Amino acid sequence: MAEITENKEVFSIDQIEEPKDIHEIVFNLMVNPNLAPVNYFNDFSEEGVELESLADEDTDDAGIFTTDSGQVMSMTTHAFHHHLEANPKAATEILISRAARRMICFGAKPQAVSAFLYHINIADPNGQFIASGAKKGLENAATKFGIKVSDRKIRFDHYTTHGPAMPTIIISMMGSVDDKDKVLTHQFKSKGNNIFMIGQSYDDINSSEYLEFYHEMVDSDLPVFDIDTEAKLHEVMCGLIQKSLISSASPVGKGGLFFSLLRAGMPAKLGFDITTDAEIRRDAFLFGESMGRLIVGVPQDKADDFVDYMSTTKLPFFTLGHVTKGEIRIDDESFGFIDKMNPLA
Repeated sequence: MAEITENKEVFSIDQIEEPKDIHEIVFNLMVNPNLAPVNYFNDFSEEGVELESLADEDTDDAGIFTTDSGQVMSMTTHAFHHHLEANPKAATEILISRAARRMICFGAKPQAVSAFLYHINIADPNGQFIASGAKKGLENAATKFGIKVSDRKIRFDHYTTHGPAMPTIIISMMGSVDDKDKVLTHQFKSKGNNIFMIGQSYDDINSSEYLEFYHEMVDSDLPVFDIDTEAKLHEVMCGLIQKSLISSASPVGKGGLFFSLLRAGMPAKLGFDITTDAEIRRDAFLFGESMGRLIVGVPQDKADDFVDYMSTTKLPFFTLGHVTKGEIRIDDESFGFIDKMNPLA
């Protein structure tokens, strides 16, 4: 069945004037419940996983745990609703890529994924298009990342007792950890460590929390995404972890680079001093959610080896800055200290 389209203006970042005051954006986004440092369901200020705690089956936001047989495993769950009606294949590939990229950052290898597609209107002619596209995206992403599709289900709704709900896909991904001594976390480890970004930034704020919460614009395209780049990132991360060249790693996710750095610093109350890319809009660089990017912490004594290895990968990378004792600085401008970044304090 062909995709049903409407004639409507496509969002462009040029519709939004480049902001001069980043402070205002930061402290407005801090109260976004999806980004707030204090979130009573998922408090990312909690301490991350410690290797010695794995035997006690403790978990953190990596979902790493130990089975009764002693096998170290990882599990993560993600959901997505953006553009399933318009581009279900790409939307599903993005969802799988996010989950796999998150898992690979912690030293786990994605093994299997299950998917549940629901809120599909059985009376909508576009329903079959969504189901077919999501299936293709699931299978293509699983093939790219070498993941087995263990289960998939779909629920068709009749909408007889409630109004239409947005089509949504939820996936659960299971991974294995071959060497628990190679397990990483997202959190910065030490003042002075270098912070690198792997991947390319774009003038892209599509489908971001920044665009939808701060600018109240919910109608934009999917973020920049290339599944082959995602697959290459996985290969490179495996090499970095095996060579013990990094001390922390996390994907650039919800809230963009700024909030990914904030999540990395909060557990140990460490800050960051970074420089933005002069060729990219500051709001897009800091708050855009384009895919294919990781931030890694690199000890000072391993920085040269890290650069040498990355130079062989053909992936773009650059120095963002370094970990501080607690202050947050962007382009030599202070944003205060990380332990004061809680708007409810």
